[in-house]
Amino acid sequence: MTLQEPTLQPAMISADEAEAGGVLTIDLAAIAANWKRLSGMTVPVECAAVVKADAYGCGIERVVAALKKAGCQTFFVADVPEGRRVRAVAPDAVIYVLNGLMPGTAGAFADANLRPVINSPTELAEWDAFVAANNWRAGAALHIDTGMNRLGLTPEEAVAIAPRVQAVGHGFKLIMTHLACADTPDHPMNDRQMRLFRELRILFRGVPSSLANSAGIFLGGTAHCDLVRPGIALFGGNPVAGQKNPMRPVVELQGRIAQTRAVNKGDSVGYGACWIAARPSRLAIVTVGYGDGYPRAAAANKANGTKSAKPSSNAIVAGKLCPVVGRISMDLLAVDVTDLPPGAARRGDVATLIGGAIGIDDLATAAGTISYEILTNLGRRYHRLYRD
Repeated sequence: MTLQEPTLQPAMISADEAEAGGVLTIDLAAIAANWKRLSGMTVPVECAAVVKADAYGCGIERVVAALKKAGCQTFFVADVPEGRRVRAVAPDAVIYVLNGLMPGTAGAFADANLRPVINSPTELAEWDAFVAANNWRAGAALHIDTGMNRLGLTPEEAVAIAPRVQAVGHGFKLIMTHLACADTPDHPMNDRQMRLFRELRILFRGVPSSLANSAGIFLGGTAHCDLVRPGIALFGGNPVAGQKNPMRPVVELQGRIAQTRAVNKGDSVGYGACWIAARPSRLAIVTVGYGDGYPRAAAANKANGTKSAKPSSNAIVAGKLCPVVGRISMDLLAVDVTDLPPGAARRGDVATLIGGAIGIDDLATAAGTISYEILTNLGRRYHRLYRD
């Protein structure tokens, strides 16, 4: 299969890039375009952005700046340190901290003007005490668990506190829940959670509500409520399993070829001798491995020329798809370039590991994981390039 040439040619690589084993390119314009598309799908509902885990591995500061420029005004992070990083870039943004209020940390939220997502009656009591003692009015969110069984008040707890919340005025700016199966549109859990949340919203009349994550947005208007909070879709992951990805790709990963080598028929490659050459072969050894976040489980293993039980991940070398073979090492992986013309893969050239015909979901499938894990594991040894 012949593909377009990789967008980063060896001649374009600077000295710093040449020293790195891999180059990770992040398309900020694509992130902004993905947000604008989702925002357009949900008008007049507000579209926020989830930028936890260092903006899914893409860099909080650069991503938040791009989203802010695109018009995003509300961000969700996992913890207070992430919230501070967002605040430094977006001083006027609304920032919610999903993991909630850890003991004794209420003052940190106030210092950075962050809003905790209250996940339990214990957190609520501690937050109430802080608000009363400090006359703090910036607000918080209340998380109600409707079936995820992870964080959040139970529906019974929410019903019990609703009259007190309405009477006292706790300053809640948002009530929210989290869909467990939104990426499977016909899963009965979606309807069950939406019905329950709709009933609970009535008890908190006047407080905006949020239900939909990336996949939830594609369930339609009944899931949109007052605010949607996409995450993976912003970064090019497919929000709906089994359907064509409607989002623009965001990341491109290229590794440097350190060496090409010939192996004889019957020779093994890599740790465990799990891949055996079924014919005389040529390999390109690329300077990226699981130490850089490339998943160890992604390569196909086979013995004595038999067909692998699972598909291999691929690399694009000289414009063609080539399989990754043998076990992934910490710093290296092997690509079978036997079918390329002689000399097409050379020392110093680059192999595209994500990008073009290889989406993050394709690599995730080959590794038996999800695109979230691929993105958030992107290594720190890469030379990073940002396209705006």
